[in-house]
Formats: sequence, C-alpha cells, structure tokens
Amino acid sequence: MATTFNSVDPSTGEIGPAYEEATLDDVQAAVAAAAETHRSGALADPAKRAALLRGAAARLRAAGDEIVTTAMAETGLPEARLRGELERTAGQLEAFAAVVDAGDYVEAIIDTPDPEAKPIPRPDVRRMLVPIGPVAVFGASNFPLAFSTAGGDTASALAAGAPVIVKGHPSHPGTSELVARELSAATADAGLPEGTFAHLPAASLEVAQALVDAPAVKAVGFTGSYAGGRSIADRAAARPEPIPVYAEMGSVNPIVVTEGALDARAEAIADGLTASVANFGGQLCTKPGVVLIPSGEAGDTFASEVAARLAATEPTVLLNERLRDALRESVAQLPAERLGGAGDADGPGFRHQPTAYRADASALAANPELLDEHFGPVVLFLTYRSREELLAALDRFEGQLTGTLHAQDGEDVAAVVETLRERVGRVIFDGFPTGVAVTYGMHHGGPFPSTSASAHTSVGMTAITRWLRPVAYQNAPEALLPAELKADNPLGIWRRVDGELTRDPLPG
Repeated sequence: MATTFNSVDPSTGEIGPAYEEATLDDVQAAVAAAAETHRSGALADPAKRAALLRGAAARLRAAGDEIVTTAMAETGLPEARLRGELERTAGQLEAFAAVVDAGDYVEAIIDTPDPEAKPIPRPDVRRMLVPIGPVAVFGASNFPLAFSTAGGDTASALAAGAPVIVKGHPSHPGTSELVARELSAATADAGLPEGTFAHLPAASLEVAQALVDAPAVKAVGFTGSYAGGRSIADRAAARPEPIPVYAEMGSVNPIVVTEGALDARAEAIADGLTASVANFGGQLCTKPGVVLIPSGEAGDTFASEVAARLAATEPTVLLNERLRDALRESVAQLPAERLGGAGDADGPGFRHQPTAYRADASALAANPELLDEHFGPVVLFLTYRSREELLAALDRFEGQLTGTLHAQDGEDVAAVVETLRERVGRVIFDGFPTGVAVTYGMHHGGPFPSTSASAHTSVGMTAITRWLRPVAYQNAPEALLPAELKADNPLGIWRRVDGELTRDPLPG
C-alpha cells in the first residue's frame, strides 16, 4: 500500500489533500533515467534546452491561476506575493534561455600551438565548461515557486545541460505537482527525453538520503535550514565519490545604522526595516535579523518606533507548524529585552506576532546565541557605544548572505564596510536586503555557514557555473572537437583566443 502525506493550510491549520510519497524504487528509476539522458547527449543541443526553458515559462504563466490558488492554500502567502513569485520564476527560466542562446557561459578558451615556445613547445589546448551530470534539487519551504520545482536551481541546471531530479518540499506538495506537470510537458514539447526532469514528492528522510547517495547524482542544490543543508553536505562528502552541495542555509543579515543616518532619516529607515522584517512572515532568507544601532536617546527612540510598528502589524502566518514552534522556542530563550507586544499570537493556523528585542552589543561575548537566526518576523537590536564596540561586534558574526550599512556622507565607515565585506556575499548601502534581483551581477551566497560554497550564487545568471566542470582538449582532431571549440566558431560565441576575447574564427 502506498504511503501518503497531506498538505496543511497554515492560515487555518486545516488538513488538505493527501499526496502519494515517492518510493526508493521511484528514486532509483528517476536517477537511472537522468543518467541515461546525460550519457546519451540528448541535452547537448542548446536550441532544445532554450525551447524547454521558454516553454516551461509559458506553461507556468498559462496555469498561473491554478498554481497560485493551490499555493495560497498550502503556504498562507498572499495572492499578490505568489503572482509576483510566479512571474519571477517564469522570468528566470527565460533569462537562462537567453544565457543558453548567447553560449559564452561555456567560457571557451583556445591557446593555439607554438612550437617555438620556451622552455618547451606549446601544444594546441582548447578548454570549455561541460555539464557535470544529473543534479538533485531540494525544494524550499519559503519560496514554493522561485526556489522550488522550477526555481533557480532547476532553471540553471537545465540551462547547463544537466538533468534534474527535484525532491519536492512537503509543505507545498500540490503546488509542486502542478509545476512539475508543466515542466514535464515543456520537456516533451522540446523533444527531450523524460529523463531530463523528474519530480519526487516526499516527506520522508529516506527519499532525500537515497537521492543524495545515488552514485549517478553529481551535485545537489538546496535552500533551507543550516541543519538540513549541513546534513546533506556531510552525507554527500561521505559518499565513496564525494559530490558538491550548493546549500543556502541560514543568515541574520546584519544591518548597521550610524548616528548620522538616524539624525537624517530615522523615520524612513524605520519604515523600510519594519517592512523588511514583517513582510511574508519574516520568512525570507534575506530578512534582517540583527540591527546594530548607536546607544543613547536617538537609538532608543528608533528601536521603540520600530517595535511599536511591528506590534501594530497583524500577526503573520508562518509556513508550517514546525517553523512556528521552533520560532516560539528560540525567542523564549533569547537573552534580550522584548520591546513591547508578545511574540505568540492567538487565532487560527500557525501565527506569530512581529516583535523586536534589544540587547547591548557588549553582551555578545557572554551570549553568542544572540546572533542565532530566528526564522520569522523577529528582529534584535544591538546597541553599540563606540566605533570600536561596533567593529568588535561585527567581528563576532559568522558568514552571512548580506550585510547592510545606513550612513551619511562624511562619516568614517570604511572599516565597517571592510568588516562586512569579509563576512557577507552582498554589501548593501542605504537599503534593505529583502528582494534579490535576478541579474548577471547578483551574488546570492556568502561565507560558511550561510552557504556551503561561498564562490557560487543561487540567484542570477552566473548560477549556471555550479553545474559545469572544465575539460581541456589537447591537440584534438578538429572533427572530434565540440562546436564551441571548432576553428570556424560555428556558434559565433565569444571565446578567449591566445588571451584575447573574440568571436572571430581562428586564422587559417
């Protein structure tokens, strides 16, 4: 008899439809199909991959009403947020199709032969990036579309030419099923084999472990908690053949506010901070969890203003009961002063009242747990008495996705920027970290423990490099070279030839 699990509406706590759990046989079949697709070279045609990505975007938009309605019932997220996320998901699929069209993501390099080179003759060497092989993607709870079944990991891996096996998140199984339906149809429309994409709905740990353990899986993408990401990374490292895990885990995304910034624009900063902490239940990986403010009247007034705004905000729905309970437990143990209001919230479903806390930055030495992540609508203010105390506090932060500075022209903040840069993947000035643009320049990553691979991003076009590995061909016959490295450059891509970027064919 098949094992099932149910969706739950977090806004009411009501049990939703049942979904059949993938089996270990399903894992084996999906991985075998992906491995065969990779071996066959079926994904080598860039035109078919681009067609798949664009077709998936079109199909998701066409099924948008059904997908959004289902996601609302499974996540408690508002319709406007989910429609925006659906468009972001479709948009990044199309953006990766454009990356495939351009073709230069393979980083083709050609060093022509030089028999006169010293100390030894130089051979003909041609290098490019090629797909790493089948990729396992773990859907995220907080982004049921943009970081899940057809999200950034899936889009970038398919663009790279790597087959994808998605382990759906149990918090939104119906949404994942609908998105997988459209992605599978787009795969068939593009003339690609079924092994290009697979979706495994599962709440069980066994399915996740079997997917990481499968020898044919060559890399993993994950967005979620530190405990989950670290467990996957450790398991992947312990395989007979270790594989890379690109895990985005936890981050408190510190914000530094100077006295000059408070004097000039405290109200505007309070408005932006309140929204960044409370929107969507504070369940964004870039939610600012710790804000460092100057001690004294200006800092106290600012913290009280933000706390009052949060307390006046409606209790927010958390994604599931486990997250609600974990947040309640963590803030109950927080060695800090609660600034008005109560974190717990009455009412149906899994709710938490947006809340602010305050402690002295000097308390970090005795209470390092002040810097733990609290996933939800909670912010901690740390007050600093001097520039030296601020820098000492920043030194205690581990790796983060982002770090933000609100300062005024003329203030001496160079050391603050340098300290943040050493600890984060993105430094933000006079803004807020929530909201991550899908662009070439974006870096959504950071030093450990915010991610398991700080050199890579999970958002933006350069995310494709995670699923590629370099291969060099030395003195290869022209007929055996891939199109990207052939002398006449039939694809017309940018290549680095003898150190210079060009689209020209090699000289005859």
